[in-house]
Amino acid sequence: MFIDAADGLPFEPAPSFFLAGIDIYDREETLGEELDRLNPNDPDDREIIILRYCLPTKRSYRHKYLIYKSLEAALGEAEYDFQSLFKYDPEAYSSFPSGWDEMSSARVFFEDVFRLSTIAWRYDLIKAAEEDKTAW
Repeated sequence: MFIDAADGLPFEPAPSFFLAGIDIYDREETLGEELDRLNPNDPDDREIIILRYCLPTKRSYRHKYLIYKSLEAALGEAEYDFQSLFKYDPEAYSSFPSGWDEMSSARVFFEDVFRLSTIAWRYDLIKAAEEDKTAW
């Protein structure tokens, strides 16, 4: 089990990690306004959203590998509900731009995240894949 050095707890990756960069909670006037100009249903805008906001992270190559693999596994499940990751939860300190919870296909959004992370994170993914995961 991979222990996150930042908090000392087991790291539990999930596809929702990729949404942290587009969470506009308490940033509606800054990030929210930037994202309002982009349409997640448009392939060109979606690529900008993913490359600018979803993929940049200060996480280690091991974190990236585990997050990537969690998304790969979710994409392998035909019934995985990607749309639920965008649903507004009044109990959470989190929100997304208006209308994003109704995008035409959240699965397509995450398929693009996977495709682009394969490219953008390639060296980190290769480095982690070559290591013995049981030693993490």
